[in-house]
Amino acid sequence: MIQKTTIPSINTINASRKWHFLDASGQVLGRLASKIAVLLAGKHKPDFSPHIDCGDFVVVTNTAKLKLTGKKAEEKFYFRHSGYANGAKVIPYKRQMQKDPTKVLWLAVKRMLDDNRLRDRRMKRLRVFKDEQTQFTVKTNVEKGK
Repeated sequence: MIQKTTIPSINTINASRKWHFLDASGQVLGRLASKIAVLLAGKHKPDFSPHIDCGDFVVVTNTAKLKLTGKKAEEKFYFRHSGYANGAKVIPYKRQMQKDPTKVLWLAVKRMLDDNRLRDRRMKRLRVFKDEQTQFTVKTNVEKGK
């Protein structure tokens, strides 16, 4: 029995990219982020390969209505460091949701993807919006004149 491995071409990958529109209202943050990470990486496709960027586009609305389970709403925080002495910043989850709820979901998805050269390309295909009233344009290769 002959088994051959086929690698899809870039043209077929770009032609097979789909748009997924998700509503985040009432959804749990981690469960939604893991679904988005699978769609961005392309793991739901039969021609998935870890070294090829074959994922889809994802648009998420109503991120202000995300929820967490248990006591995470009070206990969760976001940590970052500037690199300087005393440069640590700790932001509680509730304050981050008031300031920018899109960043909460964006960080959750980013941290679920593999930390490699493909992550930035995959994250560019994610659009996150605070509420339902959003307008964005979908630019394909045909519209760009390519």
